[in-house]
Amino acid sequence: MKQDIHSADSDRKQPLHPLMLAGTGSDVGKSVLATALCRIFLQDGYRPAPFKAQNMALNSYATPEGLEIGRAQAVQAEAAGIPCHTDMNPLLLKPSSDHTSQVVLNGKPIGDRDAYDYFRKEGREVLRQEVHAAFDRLEARYNPIVMEGAGSISEINLRETDLVNMPMARYADADVILVADIDRGGVFASAYGSIALQLPEDRKRIKGIIVNKFRGDLRLFESGVRMLESVCQVPVLGVIPYFKDIHIEEEDSVALSQKRREAMEGKINVAVVLLRHLSNFTDFNMLERDERVNLFYTNNKAELQKAHIILLPGSKSTLADLYELRRNGVAEAILQARRNGATVMGICGGYQMMGQEVLDPEGVEGGIRKLPGLGLLPVSTMMERNKVTRQVRFTFEGDETCQGYEIHMGRSVRVGESPAHPVAFLEDGTREGCLVDRKCLGTYLHGILDNPTVIDWLLEPYTKMPSGQLTDYAAYKEEQYNKLAEHVRAHVNLPLLYQILQGND
Repeated sequence: MKQDIHSADSDRKQPLHPLMLAGTGSDVGKSVLATALCRIFLQDGYRPAPFKAQNMALNSYATPEGLEIGRAQAVQAEAAGIPCHTDMNPLLLKPSSDHTSQVVLNGKPIGDRDAYDYFRKEGREVLRQEVHAAFDRLEARYNPIVMEGAGSISEINLRETDLVNMPMARYADADVILVADIDRGGVFASAYGSIALQLPEDRKRIKGIIVNKFRGDLRLFESGVRMLESVCQVPVLGVIPYFKDIHIEEEDSVALSQKRREAMEGKINVAVVLLRHLSNFTDFNMLERDERVNLFYTNNKAELQKAHIILLPGSKSTLADLYELRRNGVAEAILQARRNGATVMGICGGYQMMGQEVLDPEGVEGGIRKLPGLGLLPVSTMMERNKVTRQVRFTFEGDETCQGYEIHMGRSVRVGESPAHPVAFLEDGTREGCLVDRKCLGTYLHGILDNPTVIDWLLEPYTKMPSGQLTDYAAYKEEQYNKLAEHVRAHVNLPLLYQILQGND
């Protein structure tokens, strides 16, 4: 993502305490608020950096060094105007089933862990030392550190093994702002309970509350602000209205659950197959905002038949998702759509599924050792323990340079004599992906659809309408970060926040 654009004036700014945004629960908007504050601090002449000790997400990103972190911290780094780094998210958990996750430490996978084993006390101190070391390295370079907690800070049963919430704030000597989501209701009880359940030393760290996702007239909650301050004994720094017109990349399942689910007349209907272990759905953000397109997520066979284009997305568990597609009939629906003239494109795990077979003799993904693919592409995939993680530049249909990234376990090779061409050429001349014809292709390149050249090529068989969208996705994201910062500035008491972070509360 973006290169470091900090001002030399930031080196002369008064050091601020680290700031942690902690939540009354999951999905209260901590990630987006952290993004906003990273941009605000940058605008105000500081040199901020994001930090989340432990993140659980299937949407991830490759750093410039070719290592893996959670997508949210990569977005926050972009808002801060700096390159993303594994120190910003030293511990990443990528769920592979209801009970197990791949553990990525300092950007590299160290194996799968059962949830029970992972959250036991044994071995936690080793991980704690790693996340502390990452924070120390980050704090030596940036000011302030915008930290993000995970889930609720009041899960007292996990207190002794917690790496990311109040124990991390204690280590970092951070000021904590509690983020409460009023949209889901119960804001008074959740805020009061979250504070009351803290240890006395941790309770003192909570310096304020931000009420997020307010709908309606803010004047109607003025008495609520006074009541919340009275019962919690900390100031309310702001009440932030709910918004829909600012687009920030998100990594969690809540964002995915709010996507469209059906086809629409008068648009190019693009269906993303809704896999159980779907990952990196941010691959489709730019396409989703194209005015020519209705992009929707579905595993409904009838809705798939209405699609002009079917996208098979990435998956954390390719074989398990492929098995489910065959079991529920979606695989046959995709093949029927292809026979009827629809475009089918696979990205990463979706590319692997479109081949002749997927082999996993060492059980890298689990218990399934081999499955036939959809047979749309003349490739065979072998799962491997070594993970490919890198940012790439490539050319597509001409000389224009495009950007993307790879995050995958597995190697796909051509089989048989069927004619096929590469989808793209990497900078070093490597042929990437497999294209059978104008409407059937697969690639390992995440972010390939962030490039307008690729989008226009994909949509060309279905419209002659020129693209009306911004051709510079980076510029579009910059605009969104600035809009988000403006929105938060208008509703948060920033002078009070700075006073707190300067130690004058």
